[in-house]
Amino acid sequence: MAKSSRVMNKAILEVVDNQIRDGNPPAAKETFDRLIGEGIERDEARRLIAYVVASEIFEILKHLKPYDEDRYVKALRNLPQLPEG
Repeated sequence: MAKSSRVMNKAILEVVDNQIRDGNPPAAKETFDRLIGEGIERDEARRLIAYVVASEIFEILKHLKPYDEDRYVKALRNLPQLPEG
């Protein structure tokens, strides 16, 4: 994995950890707890949420759309089904 990819992955996982720790948005912690309750391992639950974070960043940058918390929360609630790219 290239250094830039590792840096990006680390940054996105830090966003996930902050959202879970701070409960902001609440759906991040709720989703994490739900996934754990469904038997998904902690690291995999974080990775799934990170995928949604990355997907939201992609939407913002590619389509020049503002952050949409409703879109983000909907994607979190659909996990472990990943958002379509």
